[in-house]
Amino acid sequence: MKKILIVEDDEALLKTLTSSLEAENFKVISSTDGEQGFQLACREKTDLIVLDVMLPSLNGMEICRNLRTKGVVIPIIMLTGQRKEEIDKVLGLELGADDYITKPFGTKELIARIKAILRRSRPEKTELEEYSFGAVYINFKKQIASKGKKDLYLTAKEFGLLNLLVSHEGEVVSRDKILNEVWGYDKFPTTRTIDTFIHNLRQKIEDNPAKPSHLITVPWSGYRFQK
Repeated sequence: MKKILIVEDDEALLKTLTSSLEAENFKVISSTDGEQGFQLACREKTDLIVLDVMLPSLNGMEICRNLRTKGVVIPIIMLTGQRKEEIDKVLGLELGADDYITKPFGTKELIARIKAILRRSRPEKTELEEYSFGAVYINFKKQIASKGKKDLYLTAKEFGLLNLLVSHEGEVVSRDKILNEVWGYDKFPTTRTIDTFIHNLRQKIEDNPAKPSHLITVPWSGYRFQK
């Protein structure tokens, strides 16, 4: 049984989400406080975190950033009331969240996204177990990465995106294919979000992110990985 951590200070919404997820055979643990939620995320072995942006004591963005800094790669879905354009940039470039959903939303939509992320982030489903190029080493099965002697902290979504591109080395991979195979459902998020994830990956693996030599943009088509 998959375990989901929900950190949400709206008690009515938290109760609704908990009931809906338990009806889908998920085990749910929860908190209405940001600091307590962060401690649960560090202490409990969970499969996914649903994290509200606005929380008392420690907001969702701080929690997400702190978890990624500690090397925690558990998939995170953010709940936000912010405009889509704003959250695209913040989550894609700065925090390392795997997905977000804007309020108000339907529980069925959230559950669909949770299932999609869990399906795509299962290590046993990854065909390519490990790969190296330049000073970069990636183990997709164990979800660990390094560049030289430095550990790289990639999110589950970043591992999936890099795995797809590496598996098609030398080929152009369209944004639609990335959406379908990495995110697991059609037309969400926008292709612009893919661009931000590529940008984030370049910052981690490229020697010169401004002039990438591995993650290549193919104008009007998509992206190509070259070793």
